[in-house]
Amino acid sequence: MIRFVLGIFGAVFTGITLAIFMAALVVGGVFWMYSRDLPSHEQLANYTPATISRVYSGEGQLMDEFAQERRLFTPADEIPDLVKHAFISAEDKNFYNHAGFDPRGIAAAAIEAARGGALRGASTIPQQVVKNFLLSSERSAERKIKELILSMRLENTLSKDDILALYLNEIFLGQNSYGVTAAAQTYFNKTLDELKPHEAAYLATLPKKPARLHPVRNKEAALGRRNYVLREMQQNGYLDQAVYESEKDLPLRSVQNGDFEGFRTALPDRDYFTDEIRRQLSRDFGEEEFFTGGLTIRATENPKLQQVAAASLREGLEKYDRSRGVWRPTGVTLPEGALADEESWRQALADTKFPRDVAGWYPAVVLEVGGNDARIGIEGVDDDEDGHWIPAKDVTWARRLNEDGNLGRKARVAGDLLKVGEVVHVRKMTSDDDGSFIRWTLRQIPEVQGGFMAMDVNTGRVIAMQGGFSYQHSVYNRATQAQRQPGSSFKPFVYAAALDSGFSPATIVIDAPIEVVSGGEIWRPKNASNQFYGPTPLRTGIEQSRNLMTVRLAQEIGMDTVAGYAERFGVYERMNPFLANSLGSEETTLFKMVAAYAMFANGGERVEPTLVDRVQDRWGRTVYRHDRRDCVDCADPVLAAGEEPTIDSNRERVMDAITAYQLTSMMRGVVARGTASRTVNLPVPTAGKTGTTNDGRDVWFVGFTSNIVAGCYIGYDRPRTMPGASGGGMCGPVFNSFMKEAIKELGGGDFAVPPGGHFIKIDRFSGARLPNDASGDHVVAEYFRDGEEPLFGVMFDGGFAMGSNLPLFDRGGSDAAKVKTSTGKTVVVPGKADFGSLSSGGLY
Repeated sequence: MIRFVLGIFGAVFTGITLAIFMAALVVGGVFWMYSRDLPSHEQLANYTPATISRVYSGEGQLMDEFAQERRLFTPADEIPDLVKHAFISAEDKNFYNHAGFDPRGIAAAAIEAARGGALRGASTIPQQVVKNFLLSSERSAERKIKELILSMRLENTLSKDDILALYLNEIFLGQNSYGVTAAAQTYFNKTLDELKPHEAAYLATLPKKPARLHPVRNKEAALGRRNYVLREMQQNGYLDQAVYESEKDLPLRSVQNGDFEGFRTALPDRDYFTDEIRRQLSRDFGEEEFFTGGLTIRATENPKLQQVAAASLREGLEKYDRSRGVWRPTGVTLPEGALADEESWRQALADTKFPRDVAGWYPAVVLEVGGNDARIGIEGVDDDEDGHWIPAKDVTWARRLNEDGNLGRKARVAGDLLKVGEVVHVRKMTSDDDGSFIRWTLRQIPEVQGGFMAMDVNTGRVIAMQGGFSYQHSVYNRATQAQRQPGSSFKPFVYAAALDSGFSPATIVIDAPIEVVSGGEIWRPKNASNQFYGPTPLRTGIEQSRNLMTVRLAQEIGMDTVAGYAERFGVYERMNPFLANSLGSEETTLFKMVAAYAMFANGGERVEPTLVDRVQDRWGRTVYRHDRRDCVDCADPVLAAGEEPTIDSNRERVMDAITAYQLTSMMRGVVARGTASRTVNLPVPTAGKTGTTNDGRDVWFVGFTSNIVAGCYIGYDRPRTMPGASGGGMCGPVFNSFMKEAIKELGGGDFAVPPGGHFIKIDRFSGARLPNDASGDHVVAEYFRDGEEPLFGVMFDGGFAMGSNLPLFDRGGSDAAKVKTSTGKTVVVPGKADFGSLSSGGLY
């Protein structure tokens, strides 16, 4: 009997042993089968997550940030223990004790599921790491087995803290925040070191379901889960009882609830400058690297002067727009129901997509239109007892543009321009004397647009760029993207080519009518005055922007030569050598024009414009530096007092230094007595050139001092005539307004006179040589190369065979004349001869 019983027990034991063996064999086989072709876990040792690229000004101020996933990477040794303990308590309380997976956790989850409870994963932090980095998120037994295998391998490769750091930097925690550092900033606007226990506990609630634990929409659920994490932290020995009791009773305060100021409020609005950095660096580094590489970008922008540039351009655009006398409704309207009470209209107004980046302007909604005035509600401005009003006298400048395209009557009352529910811009009108408030006044974003850019002439650093009136209204950057005719602002390149081809500022060129046959049509360029002036020195030609002289000059030296100069200066990649292009009829960008003018200002050396001084990768290594100049003796510890270190520029010379000075001197005349003299008036020597294209479609001014070059372009995005527009009249004031402030900050001085030349006094009207003691308005000192003397009595007509019967010197002009054409015919050119049907480029 005993033997029988023992036999039964032996059989059972053998069966159990065999079953265990077979189970182990099966499990081993399964694990062996799934362990093949697994992704390498060793790559996690070189973890480089997608992190935010940030842009800083030259003064170290954060300007903007760009990211696909908003993540701020924090190394393991910089993550506070409080944060680690909160997430361990919430996600994996046995983290420091298991080998990658938690048998007790798995057993507890299985028992709970067997009792009819919710099925939960029981995944440890290492398992979540391998799932997030190496595997998919599908719910399957195969994925779970792979997860277990890889988590154990991971434990043998990385330390516990390194695994935890991978997890805490990778997880998504809602509100486009990836990783605990970004989440701490998003929810509390704090660094990890500044978090309190209850705040760290709230972040630890978010990994599994961030959308269902929003601190405002799901406040009660979020509080309950937060307090659960606090309790777990206390039970795991990370918090003492007193701290736990005090922390669990605290309210859930957050940025989203308005308890803390959001981190984005410290960021300036995105503007044309930082967006252009995005465009250029995405091209140079690739979009993937730019948006995920954690780059640190040091921009060249001067924040103060950027604001001045924006204000100057806006003032110029708005001045012209208001002179047109047309009020254009914004097209943004609040529904009638949203105007029932203040809370409703404020919320509805805040939800509108409406430009808010114009300094001093406020979004407002028309609440009531009375017999004379209109009552408005203004975003961010409290209502007073009487309300805020647009009075009738504020609207009399305009006529409303109706939906059918017709204009209404000249406004006499506010209701002629405004309707209830319309969203508009307003600003405060204040006293010029003491700045006291007068009333609210209507504003509108101009239909005419433009661009402005300023840069250092020696380094190419762009210190300010404004690509339009409002970035939030239109992201199209007219400083870098708009291809427009430069008009007469191109003429300096024709004159530069001539000066390098043996001409001098005193060379005489015929200013007389021209006709050019092209494609069976006749092109008759003209001067802006509709007059012609006979033999005239080059200096006067550029000062007064004489088109006829410029065309003859281009014909004389050859358009291939002119095109070569334009390409050398970077105005065009390839310029068509058509004669009309000498007047700026071929399109380019303001960015290229300003960069080209910088080479006039610095004496003829090439500079490459840049918006970025330096780019560093996520590890702090410099991967791009713009300034390639060498400081020869910067490391010399015994540099004598008062001596400056020697800077070797190593820059390519694009034009002769004397030519650059001669051209600069001639362009100073444009500002002193030429087409810009009425609007550009600065306390330091200034040179520049205006540009106004045919029919006033594009207007320009590009100018420079000894250290700063700046340019302005204004025109409609869909080119059309701007009545009364001129480069000097519209862009000149923009340039002048900006440069006044720039000079206060950056200074300016005389243009450097290069060696190898001498001054000779010349009559600027006739080109005749004058004695050294000559003086008067007609006298100008021209710079000539040593060994070079001006030739008198020689005139150039470009081969058009016109003007031989004109006087040598004529300060006036005539409205019509009989001239001999190049074909030998005698024709009468009327005083208002037009361009024919060809594009002519510049007027003045």
